[in-house]
Amino acid sequence: MTRVVIVGGGPGGYEAALVASQLGGQVTLIDTDGLGGSAVLTDCVPSKTLIATAEVMTEVRESAELGLRFGAAETGQADAVVSIDLGAVNARVLALAKKQSEDICERIQRENVDLVIGRGRLAGPDTVVAETAAGERTFDADMVLIATGASPRQLPTAKPDGERILTWTQLYDLTELPERLIVVGSGVTGAEFASAYDALGCDVVLISSRERVLPGEDADAAQVLEDVFSRRGMTVLSMSRAASVVRDGDSVVVTLADGRVVTGSHCLMAVGSIPNTADMGLAESGVAVDQAGFVTIDRVSRTSARGVYAAGDCTGVLPLASVAAMQGRIAMWHTLGDAVAPLDLMTVSSNVFTAPEIATVGVTQTQVDSGEVIARSVTLPLRGNPRAKMQGSRDGFVKLFCRSVTGIVVGGVVVAPRASELIYPVAMAVEQRLTVDQVSQSFTVYPSLTGSIAEAARRLHGTRSIAG
Repeated sequence: MTRVVIVGGGPGGYEAALVASQLGGQVTLIDTDGLGGSAVLTDCVPSKTLIATAEVMTEVRESAELGLRFGAAETGQADAVVSIDLGAVNARVLALAKKQSEDICERIQRENVDLVIGRGRLAGPDTVVAETAAGERTFDADMVLIATGASPRQLPTAKPDGERILTWTQLYDLTELPERLIVVGSGVTGAEFASAYDALGCDVVLISSRERVLPGEDADAAQVLEDVFSRRGMTVLSMSRAASVVRDGDSVVVTLADGRVVTGSHCLMAVGSIPNTADMGLAESGVAVDQAGFVTIDRVSRTSARGVYAAGDCTGVLPLASVAAMQGRIAMWHTLGDAVAPLDLMTVSSNVFTAPEIATVGVTQTQVDSGEVIARSVTLPLRGNPRAKMQGSRDGFVKLFCRSVTGIVVGGVVVAPRASELIYPVAMAVEQRLTVDQVSQSFTVYPSLTGSIAEAARRLHGTRSIAG
């Protein structure tokens, strides 16, 4: 029986533990903060639960064209009768996160995984030491998986205090809606929370150091979102870098690099993450890390030390729970001799949970424009979709990329309500190397938003005879 020791109970760790147990391994899982890790306790589950409430508020506020009236008949203002109890919202958020963590714990224990509460570190490539409440415990291992995740990056000039200057892990302690929330950082985390708090009725200022929000996403999609933000009254400060954030009584003062000052009641720092790899004995055990501290791995999750693998945000590959889980599974399949395919990032679908959502998979517009990938594309605005018209949705589009000669679908972008659900057929097409003709010949429900995916595929018919 192979002795498997996993350090970290997030998606990379607990999914790996389940696979290892299934394949007959003797599995020990060492965890500190609670099973599910940040994905369940402070990140994905809490934030998307908050966003679910925000989505309802967005639908209520934008329902006038559907014939619904809230508040005074002459104004139709939803705020007159709909309000947010942020304390109740966050209580539900934390309760759901706790329950999800408990469910994972029960599943782990049912699968005969030895759960150890403590902080793990390497004492060599085949030895793990856990610092527990009862003292140190040492575990010999045939295989070790490092899945310790990452934590919010903190700037020396903008130290969070947990009350007015906050990381995204501290937002759920708020019991009242901020009067004015300043969000520093316009990546996925910053954009999602800015969108959510704007929908909840908060005055939001989004500070972006780049030319546009979501600089890592499809430019057309990011422009749609920025236009929506502006239409809804959010203040977006582009090309603006925060130099410092200080608290002034019940206010915060954000000083920009060019000397401008922005004041608000609260500030959310969303400026990236750092890996939880310090003081773990990695270098001493032969595990290579990069300059930022992320563990270096190959496509089957192996590190530079024999028998040591790594998965999740501590690797810096893609900070997605789905990727972490797959990295963990791949590590176990590989080390325990099961069938395994290396991680293929071109088949990974991702989603930004703003309103509207932005979902992507495969080839990007940047790759096509630069000539890195020879492909053709078509973009269909959402406002032309009959179901979108019925629902009052007009912001967004469906974009498909296909190979110029073969017509094989190689990527796509969906900007729409519930884009996270709509990207799945595109991801299936990319994974299975379907052609646009195969996609277009599948039946879709009428009316439906998925109809735009089929229509986009139909419009790309014939590209197999056109040179790139």
